[in-house]
Amino acid sequence: MNETVRYTYRLRPGAGAERALEAEWHRCRHLWNEAVHQQKSGRKPTLAKLGKLLTDARGRTPWLREGSQVAQQQMLRTYAQALDHSFKVKGRGQPTFKARTKTLPSLEYTVRGFSLSEGGRLVLPKGVSIPIVWSRKLPSDPTSVRVSKDSLGHWYASFVVRREAGHAPSATVGIGVDWGVTTTATTTDPGHDLHYLGHRKRCTAELAKAQRKMARRHRKGAAQSNGYKRARREAATLHKKAARQTQHDTRVWAKRVVDAHQIIAVEDFRSKFLATSKMARKAADAAISAAKRELIERGMRAGRKVVLVQPAHTTMTCSSCFARATQRLDLAQRTFLCHNCGHADSRDRNAARVILAVAERGHTRVDDVRQSDHLLRVVGSVAV
Repeated sequence: MNETVRYTYRLRPGAGAERALEAEWHRCRHLWNEAVHQQKSGRKPTLAKLGKLLTDARGRTPWLREGSQVAQQQMLRTYAQALDHSFKVKGRGQPTFKARTKTLPSLEYTVRGFSLSEGGRLVLPKGVSIPIVWSRKLPSDPTSVRVSKDSLGHWYASFVVRREAGHAPSATVGIGVDWGVTTTATTTDPGHDLHYLGHRKRCTAELAKAQRKMARRHRKGAAQSNGYKRARREAATLHKKAARQTQHDTRVWAKRVVDAHQIIAVEDFRSKFLATSKMARKAADAAISAAKRELIERGMRAGRKVVLVQPAHTTMTCSSCFARATQRLDLAQRTFLCHNCGHADSRDRNAARVILAVAERGHTRVDDVRQSDHLLRVVGSVAV
């Protein structure tokens, strides 16, 4: 069985290649903004009409003809897809204008618009050749590539390839995952917990130094100096370094969990509210949403049974007898004690076991389990 995945590599473009990529991006950005203008003006053009407009514009405008037609067509396809999602996907807004100074470059090329040379270089239209830092081999010939630039000015190439899906080891046990801040993921098996390692906290001194340098060199009401830009880049580099370390730890943890368990019950926790709390900085460093997404995607690719359980009442319910506490537990209370059966356990560990129990019984909410148990008891008493 094959799967479609992306393989991403670092690019090392020279000064000329970087200027060519930036110029190509501004052409594609112009086409995107023109498509947004067409939509806002009430003309509502389809992808076919946008293609005809592009053909006419390239015939009249030498500036557009200097760029790659493949990249420009792909930009219009991306716009049409984004517009379609705005009507079909909940929470998606309509495409908006891409600002020149605030939007990072991103170019798409199909197999007609790029090639890989024998020397391992990415060859783009108009004679642009860029060295690739090959960290691993491609499993098959790529069908498309996305060339993008991040906030630090680093360029990347993301190839779409087909590869044989890896077979996950056989497993029969299940695991429940409860999200937190002090411990990013508490599971029913203590050996599979994802502990908060605090990579950003470790570089706090360097980050504070860079931020103080930014504050000293900041100009009010005037263009910023090169010294300020260097200090800002230094601070951004430290942030990205910590984020990459956290991402690596999350991927290693998710693979270990998926390889050892058949049923993965995940708390459907939304960490958005943590952004307004006192734990905002630690929660952002832990990247709970990214860890949750990585675990779900890996589990589904491996063919595991992934169940999202609603977080309501998971902390207040006993994992032994499913009795619910009458009062909500205070955040400082880290031990759960059931007054019905006397079961005592760690607050988060108990919640993880409740989440697994809900998933194993074929439900996604604690209340569904309680209602089904109550119904079974009623039916049993009537039968007697």
